[in-house]
Formats: sequence, structure tokens, C-alpha cells
Amino acid sequence: MSNTHRWGTPTSTMAGTRSPARTRRVQIWAASVAAVLVCVAGYVTADALDVVPGFLTFAPEPAPQSPFPPVLDPGPAAPALGDLDPNAPVPSAAQVQAKVDALVADPAAGPNIGVVVVDQLTGAVLGEHSVGQGRQPASIAKLLTAVAALTVMSPETTLDTTAVLVGDQVVLVGAGDIMLGDGAGDPDAVDGRAGLGDLAQQTATALRASGVTTVSVGVDDSLFAGPQLAPGWEPDHLSLGYTAHITALAVHMAKTDPTQMYSRRHADPSLHAAQTFATRLGEEGITVTGTPARTTVTTGAKPLGVVSSAPLVDVAEYFLRTSDNTVTEAVARLVAIAQGASADFDGATTSVLAVVASLGVDTAGAHLADASGLAGGSAVPVSTFIGVVQLVTSPEHPELLGIVVGMPVSGLTGTLATRFTTSEARGMVRAKTGSLPGVRSLAGTVVTADGRALDFVVMADQVPPDKEARVPVDSFVSTLAACGCGG
Repeated sequence: MSNTHRWGTPTSTMAGTRSPARTRRVQIWAASVAAVLVCVAGYVTADALDVVPGFLTFAPEPAPQSPFPPVLDPGPAAPALGDLDPNAPVPSAAQVQAKVDALVADPAAGPNIGVVVVDQLTGAVLGEHSVGQGRQPASIAKLLTAVAALTVMSPETTLDTTAVLVGDQVVLVGAGDIMLGDGAGDPDAVDGRAGLGDLAQQTATALRASGVTTVSVGVDDSLFAGPQLAPGWEPDHLSLGYTAHITALAVHMAKTDPTQMYSRRHADPSLHAAQTFATRLGEEGITVTGTPARTTVTTGAKPLGVVSSAPLVDVAEYFLRTSDNTVTEAVARLVAIAQGASADFDGATTSVLAVVASLGVDTAGAHLADASGLAGGSAVPVSTFIGVVQLVTSPEHPELLGIVVGMPVSGLTGTLATRFTTSEARGMVRAKTGSLPGVRSLAGTVVTADGRALDFVVMADQVPPDKEARVPVDSFVSTLAACGCGG
């Protein structure tokens, strides 16, 4: 027996039954967690502006820490999640509501907090507070972009960066891949899957076959439109490495030091990519004259080579796990293009919300200032985010499975690697983090001690400057994970 819960997204079967799709879903969930545990050390990163390493403690709130914490070893892996039992006890709504009320009353969370907890299988609301008010989401906004992207484009979509010959000029044409490698591509990487060294080699071979050995280099990044920086971004966001200019192609997200999570970005990512390509062409024996410049390819261009990005689902997993703002913004522009909208900030944010709404999620009152959550000025209700979480954990949308897989795992990967490390919730939570000054948010799913999967959202956007809201938020989620409170 199926039903539709109050947030407007479809649920699966009611408790006590199990559909084949649900069985496959939880088996994939278990397998994906196991795979994450194997490669956990590769994804210990910090959320852009969510940079204070969080942890579960009942001691006084910690003092603010450096915005550039060291990469930390998360320690031994926790056991992988097993298959979920649909007959596992559902937590008592009264007990869950009491936990919600305690979080709301905690002064460290501030006076404006929204919370909801629902049973993943049935969609029943177990606890809630102020779910309809729009709040600043910070980086959990990336969930909206991921859902929209994997809805309007196939998860297997790749972005093809091409080189074409126009007259005596080789033009590098961007298709939205801002994670190009500066040399040979790495087939096992997401950042650097497509390498400009490989493209230069293909191009040089094609040029020599045509008897051409001297060219100039141009770059066509006209796929994206409008300003490259969002009005709501602060001047130091670029210098601190929280984002880059949003262009249709870039090498390693335009980082001047690709080995660093937060690195100063190149002032013009497209021209930097073109110069890198020109250098690689020179190494292949092609003489490059002049300085790379922007141009626009129209008709009559001769194809010379192409390199392809990682599949879109891997790109989405990357920006969810690492909370990379630049990649998120580039993907949002691809959503706008797929929707026939302008590939700028307005087109991207409008298109993302429109696609999410088309899936049955209530987006009333939602507004995005950018697609990554870095800018101030966004306002999205808790009700929208719980609808999205339920959507990505639903067996009705297998194309969105990569979003669940891509979410950080508590105490193990991504922006949750240093949180929940001593909690019973370690390895039991998949959630997207979000943080801006005065803002702390967390949205995802948790498995209780009884084996029941719950979806939850916490959003606080008036956190006192002398408090660290991660402590009560993580404590709240940990009590859900430890819950042996079947009703």
C-alpha cells in the first residue's frame, strides 16, 4: 500500500511490507557504505566556510579554530551498514519530538532554528519545529543542484572539452568541465579525468597529419553567460579559495595549488586553461605564436581532439562530499542550459528550483542567491529540504542514488570526517553539511540503533557569534542514531 506524505514527494511501501525496489535500495546503500569505508582517507576535507572541525562533546563550546584545518586521519573504519529491516521499530513520535524540543531550546543553536525528522519508509513525521519558514541554507543548497542536475541530465553524461581548427588558430572549446587536468588525464580521478596533455597530443597528431606545425591558440568559453561572480559573494571568498570565477572550462577548478582544498584561484580560469593547453602543444612539437585569447567558434571548424570528464553522477558526488562551490555553480549552469534558460546565476538558480518543484517537492517560499549556498541572501524552508532528502532516498528515483552515495558519512568521509568520530552515529549518518557565519545546517539520513532509517533536516541561521551550533546539532543526530525508542 503506497501513500503520499505531507511534504509532497512519493513514499514507498508502508511499514511491515517491502517492495523489491526498496530491497534493492537498501542493499545498494549497504554496498556503497562498505565501498566508502575502503577509500575513506581520500576524502577528508572541510566544507567551504564550514571549516571548524566538528565533533561530538558535552564540554563547553570550543573556541573558533583556523579556517584552514589540517587534513585529519579519521581513524579505524566503522562497520558497514547492513540491510535495513522494514519491521524495525519506528521511534516514538513523542520521544523524537522531545529531542527536537531540546535542540530548539539549546541557546547554542540560536533563536531561529527549523527541524524535522521523518520515518524514511513511511514518510510519517516524528518530530518538527518551524518547517515552513525560509532560512539561509548554506551548503545544503548543493543538494538542490545535485537533484536538478541528475534529473535533467543522465547520470552518465560527460562533458567534452574539444579542440578545433579555425583557419590557423586552434580553439579550445569549453563544455562546462572545470576539473581538467593540466597533463595526462587520470581515468580513476574525478578532478583531472580529462587531461589537457592528452588533448594536446591528439591535436598535435591531427595538425601534423594536415601538414600544420604552427598555430595560435584561442579559447571559447561562451557556453556560460553573465557575471562570473555572484553579487552575494564576499571579496575574500576568492583569495581564501572558497570559489573561483565561474567559466565554462578550468584546470583543477582554477586552483593555483591543486593539492590544497582551499587555494587561491587563477584570475581568469579560461585563459589559464588555454595557456596550459598552448604549453602542452609546444611540448608536442607544435609552434604556438602569440598569446591565447578569447574567441567564439561558429561554423567551419575542423575537429582535432576531445577529452571527456568523469560522468555527471561522479561530479555530483564530488561536490557533495567536498562541498566544492565552484563545481556546484558550473553544474547549475548546465541545468539552466538543459532547461533552455540563460547560463548565468539567475538562470541557474531559477532552473534548479523549477526542476526540484517538478519532482513534487514543495518549493513555496524558496529563493536561491546562488546554487552552492556560499552567497548570503538565500532563503529555503526546512520543508523543501526534507522533501529533497525523501526524494533521493526513494526507490522511485534510482537516478538520484548517487546523491545519497555522495553525501559525507559521519566520522568517515568528506565534510563529516571529523564529526561524530566518538559517537554511536559514526558510520550511521549520510548528510550534507552547511555553514556560513551565523548559519549551521545539516540534512540527510540516519539509521537508529533499532535499524530504522530516518530522514532529517536541521537549519539554524541566527547562531550567536560566541557559540558553536555543531555541538547541539551533532548531539541531536547522535541521539537519533542511539535511539532504541520504538513506539
